Amino acid sequence: MEDVVQGETLQTFAESTEVMQSLDELPTVVCDLRRKEIAEERFTVILNRYQEQPHLLDPHLGTLVSRLLSMAREQPPSLLCHQAFRYLYLLSKVRGAKLILRWFSHEVSDLEPVLSLLESQDPSQPQTWETRYILLLWLSIIAIIPFNLCLMDGEQQNQHVTLNRIIAVGQHYILQTDKARDAAPVLLSRVLTRPDVHRLTLTGFLEWCKSKLTSCILEDREGLTAACGILATLASLFKLSKREDIEDHASDVLRTLKTCNTLNSGNAMLRKLSIKLAQRVGMVFLPARVASWRYQRGLRSLTDTLSLSQPSGKQENSVAPTPADEEDWEVREEVEEVMEILLCGLRDWESVVRWSSAKGIGRVTGRLPRSLADDVLQTLLTCFSAREGDSAWHGGCLALAELGRRGLLLPKRLSDVVPAVLEALVYDEMRGTHSVGAHVRDAACYVCWSFARAYEPQQLKPHVTQLASGLLVTTLFDREVNCRRAAAAAFQENVGRQGTFPHGIDILTNVDYFAVGSRTNSYLNLSAYVAQYTEYTQPLIDHVVQTKLGHWDSSLRELAARALHNLTPRLPHYIQESVIPKLLPLVVSVDPRMRHGALHAVTQMTTALCSLKCSPVSAVLGENLVQQLVQLVPQLEGHGVFRGAAGECMRPAALTFISKMCECQLPITSHSELASWQRVIDANLPHTEESIREAAVTAFHAVSLTHYVSLSPEETSRTIQSCLSSLSSPLPFTRMGYCLALGALTQPLLSSSLTAVLDGLVGVASNIEGCEPQFTESRRDAVRAISCVCTTVGVGQKGLSQASLDVVFHTLAAALNDYTTDARGDIGVVVREAAMAAASEICQLLASCAQSEMAAPHVQHMVCLFLQQANGKIDRTRSIAFSCLQLLLNCKPHLKGIPHRDRLASLFQEPAEEKVNWSVAATTFPLTVQLLPLPEYTYHTLLGLVISCGGLTESTVRASRAALLDYLRGVSGSVETLEPFTDTLLEVFRRNSRLTRVTQALLVTLDLLLSNAVFDAYLPLTTHTFPRALLALVKEETALSADTKKLLASINVYCGLLQFPGVRTTALNRLMLHLCHKFPTVRRGAADQLYATIITYDDVISEEVAEEVCSVLADTKWESGLDVVREKRNKICDLLGLQRPVVRASGSRAAKPTLSASDTMASYRDLVDRAGY
Repeated sequence: MEDVVQGETLQTFAESTEVMQSLDELPTVVCDLRRKEIAEERFTVILNRYQEQPHLLDPHLGTLVSRLLSMAREQPPSLLCHQAFRYLYLLSKVRGAKLILRWFSHEVSDLEPVLSLLESQDPSQPQTWETRYILLLWLSIIAIIPFNLCLMDGEQQNQHVTLNRIIAVGQHYILQTDKARDAAPVLLSRVLTRPDVHRLTLTGFLEWCKSKLTSCILEDREGLTAACGILATLASLFKLSKREDIEDHASDVLRTLKTCNTLNSGNAMLRKLSIKLAQRVGMVFLPARVASWRYQRGLRSLTDTLSLSQPSGKQENSVAPTPADEEDWEVREEVEEVMEILLCGLRDWESVVRWSSAKGIGRVTGRLPRSLADDVLQTLLTCFSAREGDSAWHGGCLALAELGRRGLLLPKRLSDVVPAVLEALVYDEMRGTHSVGAHVRDAACYVCWSFARAYEPQQLKPHVTQLASGLLVTTLFDREVNCRRAAAAAFQENVGRQGTFPHGIDILTNVDYFAVGSRTNSYLNLSAYVAQYTEYTQPLIDHVVQTKLGHWDSSLRELAARALHNLTPRLPHYIQESVIPKLLPLVVSVDPRMRHGALHAVTQMTTALCSLKCSPVSAVLGENLVQQLVQLVPQLEGHGVFRGAAGECMRPAALTFISKMCECQLPITSHSELASWQRVIDANLPHTEESIREAAVTAFHAVSLTHYVSLSPEETSRTIQSCLSSLSSPLPFTRMGYCLALGALTQPLLSSSLTAVLDGLVGVASNIEGCEPQFTESRRDAVRAISCVCTTVGVGQKGLSQASLDVVFHTLAAALNDYTTDARGDIGVVVREAAMAAASEICQLLASCAQSEMAAPHVQHMVCLFLQQANGKIDRTRSIAFSCLQLLLNCKPHLKGIPHRDRLASLFQEPAEEKVNWSVAATTFPLTVQLLPLPEYTYHTLLGLVISCGGLTESTVRASRAALLDYLRGVSGSVETLEPFTDTLLEVFRRNSRLTRVTQALLVTLDLLLSNAVFDAYLPLTTHTFPRALLALVKEETALSADTKKLLASINVYCGLLQFPGVRTTALNRLMLHLCHKFPTVRRGAADQLYATIITYDDVISEEVAEEVCSVLADTKWESGLDVVREKRNKICDLLGLQRPVVRASGSRAAKPTLSASDTMASYRDLVDRAGY
């Protein structure tokens, strides 16, 4: 769904004071590069906020411009001058150069300073292009002051020095590549059109332009830049000049334009400027008059319009032409050449060129006689031929909109124009794997929008039905959001200005600009709403059937079929008698897109008809249509439409057809037809796409529900055995599909093979140890299937026995401990989440059956495992665990086997007035730690907390550690309250020994608890077993381990245990071993941690040797060879009174001449492992 974003609406220029202050500080800021960049960035950010509401700057523009101009006048030009011009450019970019120039000083005394400053600029300096751009604009407004330029020359008045300087500057800058090239044409056109200048220099300037233009090499960058500047200058010059002043040069300029071949250049800007110049030259060839024959809606004068007494229906809409007006005057041949250029421009491959051509056609046509204007329109309509490309259609729409907006499209020609516009509204042309035409449809909407403003309601009345239907079709069913919104805007404009669109106001209340932003909402909801009005029902259906069912986008075809499902109740007889008979033959057509769309549509419409009449399909459709529906799948199978890439989209369509026809009770009397359905289902159950497998499972369930009940026991057994045999397939997708298929079997089919089905599914779900990670999804689907089977057969005498129930719960418990990992990470999470969902569903079945008492131990175990997952490190898994736990707590009657149910309910029941986000770690962990005092839940809660505390996700680690430490502060004060926690902690360690996933996190958690003085209650008790047991477990866990992360974590634990006198010597001995470990990183970690521990705890070693030990630890380079560090390690042992560790002699080690090479290799291997390679 496309999101609708509304911009911020501002009321005033709120930062005016800040901007004024920054301008005051500019002279001091500009000398400091850093402060200057910060100030400029802030100024830019402020102005950019007003890009959409620049008028809010108007009250302050005068002050801003005057302050900046005062800085810009500084002589000689300095950094402050250039910075002021840069700020002026930023203002012009937001508010527009024309409006900014109003506040510029334009006195005669400004001419010489501005011109001199402009001449002193170096065009090769890219840092000062804003200065040159603003100076050119400033000079352009000074140059139109009505005074004689010769007076500025003093004694050289006859030589026109100032004028020549201005023209020279302009000629220089129209050949540049920077922004100054856009301002130079403005300057030159204003100077050369002065009454006292054009006679002197116009001819010479045009000759200069001609020579430059003919000598430009358009393939060269410099030549291309020069040509663009010259063409822009000529276009501006022809725009501002009087016709009598420039008419004599128009033919020569047009001839030069055609000679230079700029119209065929590969540069879009050059072609656009050529089109612009051509239209301006063409207007010079025609008298400057407003065509009297043009159509005018209303009157020009507001007073005349308000005083008009006669109703609008009798109002004259066009001025009656006088004989003189109607008389065709002689039109020069050059006008035909110009119109040919403009009409060719409508077919250009760039939108900017087509748009310029359309505006040119509108301007030139406005000066032509009626007969020639009608010829232009007739030629324009050829753009809408099937032989033309999308560019011609787009250009034609833009030109029609321009003619209509200017009143040049007479009402009598609407009958020719409207059909072309309606075709453009649905224009879509295939280009390989995609289509083009969105710009054409958008332009067609613009044409319809212009019609609403151009014509009186009486003129458009004959075409209202067509235009309204066409706009609504585009509004509801166009693929692109911009086209849907453009059509909605055009429809709204017509409703507001014409008032003749049927049910326009009612439709606009729901179908507006924002509502059509979502394609799904437009297709499924808005279309059904509009279809309630009979004028639009059939046009909407016809458009979807004729256009959207064969669309290149497969998702749009499926959406169109769903739209037809919603439209069917609006016109069921038309669907039944016309649409379905028309589409059925297309299901087996050669066009794969039409085949796919037609099959989906037939499925959806047939389902809608059966639902509407609450009858089977045989009672809704005729016998002939029913027989065609029965033969569809065999025909598709016979044509081989499921093979190849094109068949991938047909597979889910056929499977959906099968499942829907089963719901509609399509009569299948032949065994071959049912076998064809089963072959299609069997072919798609092991498909690699999950959506296709799910569609196959849905179809399998529907067929088993409606048709397998009539099979013989032998056939039923053969079908089930075929599914069971596929569970041992070496392909994971085959296992996944057939697991779900077995879960989709109905109760009558399962009753005879329940044990075999359960055994097969349990075998797949329990196969965790030694199984490849690729079968993880197979176990997930097996767990889902077990849940479906249990839900289908129920619990009790006719359902699951106690033995089967035990097997199921043991399987779910094993699945909840599936922590399989591969390159994707913890992929076992999908199995655990499926197991939680399955366990919650089965436990709910037990709530109201007689076996609930016997299943109480299983329920308790499931609750414990849910709590373990609820304390895990994955947000989504925690949220699912809490949801499943709430389902168990809310069972009516209450489930047996949930200890402390009331306590759980008080912690995890959501308040009625708010929704709790259980995936947020800061919300969940403070609640779950409150279960640690409850013996039934302590172990699993602590196990989950330990893994979260030792995880990597910052938010989870921070929240879990804070919650655990907050709880332990309340129980660590005495041995009696702390012992239950430490006993459980040791139990977690023992049960999960050598399980790195747990022990690594557990070592990190132990370091956290030791560093936060959680076990300080044991310090006075030198004979307490906890420190000794913990040290023994850590020693056993890290023995012979090559995992550097685990070794470093154990070093932290050993250092923490140095606080306990009873194990201090043993812990120091372990640390001494790590000081000579084969991995340098472990040696450095042991030294650093031991040093920090000695500094932190005063009583770890005696004060006499503490300083010397710390010195040795800090000064030794522990990454050196083992021979070097062993000597330092032994020195520390002697200082601490410890026995030196002895290297055990072995044959393999004795064979090695030295240890340095192996140590170096071990260091490198350790580096590679830690880097993750």
